[in-house]
Amino acid sequence: MKVGILTGGGDCPGLNAVIRATAKSLLRHGRAEVIGIADGFAGLMEGHTRALDWAAVSGILFSGGTILGTSNRADPLASPASAAHACATARALGLDAIVAIGGNGTMTIANGLAAHGLKFVGVPKTIDNDIEGCARSFGFDTAVATATRALEQVQTTGQSHGRVMIVETMGRYAGWIALEAGIAGAADAILLPEIDFNPAALVRLCQRRERCRAHTVICIAEGAKPAGGALTIERVIQGSPDPVRLGGVAHTLRALLEPHLKSEVRATVLGHVQRGGPPTPYDRILATQFGHQAASLVLQGRFNRMVTLASDTPGSALGDIALSEVADRTRCVPPNHPLVITAREIGVSFGDEAD
Repeated sequence: MKVGILTGGGDCPGLNAVIRATAKSLLRHGRAEVIGIADGFAGLMEGHTRALDWAAVSGILFSGGTILGTSNRADPLASPASAAHACATARALGLDAIVAIGGNGTMTIANGLAAHGLKFVGVPKTIDNDIEGCARSFGFDTAVATATRALEQVQTTGQSHGRVMIVETMGRYAGWIALEAGIAGAADAILLPEIDFNPAALVRLCQRRERCRAHTVICIAEGAKPAGGALTIERVIQGSPDPVRLGGVAHTLRALLEPHLKSEVRATVLGHVQRGGPPTPYDRILATQFGHQAASLVLQGRFNRMVTLASDTPGSALGDIALSEVADRTRCVPPNHPLVITAREIGVSFGDEAD
């Protein structure tokens, strides 16, 4: 067999660990030639590849980013001609299967190209942890650790000056990073896309803490919005499969709070620092398991499936799910999730308290 590996969408800690595990698992069995496809689906459409032998994928476990490069702007499904061109290129390269490592957009594209006859195995990758059918994706643990450290860091400034400190996390339309980092970082309020917040409730929280001479730390997901309000959009990138780029809601919230408070309000947008750096040990292990499982599906001839983790409980078994059940879907935080309930029970506000 000749198997291609590509990484699509945004970069993510643990991508190299998956590339390494997938390639080594295939090579060790001696039943596959492995090539890397450069820059995601852009490289597939242009035929840019490189050989992935044992040496090429050694020594990359600890590295962030992806040795193959990635792109979140190429969309082979943009037109029938684009899809036909991508399939023709894959066949010209002699590919029997493609392991696509990516998030919602990557799985949607892979599912669409599978309908044109290509054979895919998907590996769920996203710091947002929002892929349908997968309880935990690699990269998420690293992003949570980064956001948690940021929340810890702003605590001292908040304490010293009696300020309201707002920290904005990534996550797009799902609040998993903000939820877990907010709990781990001792945030006083956690604002999620799944639970619209009431600015008046947050004003009351901050005023109450002001009277106690206490600072306030708010962790807000980039997709959070006030009840009846709109998302905060940083920019729109035309031609991208997902053109909307969220960002800046921390500054929007600061503007809502400041007129009603004596305390100074400071906003910090973490942005891409959450995507970078080396993966945590947990993400290295999970990514290695995912890579091995992807290779197993290839060798078994079980195509157009995505590797999954059934539960985020340690030791949970890996499984797989049809790409068609993942495409165009987002896994969001249920408002009654056990972590939401736990946080509420220890006094954390989700900004939805009634007037």
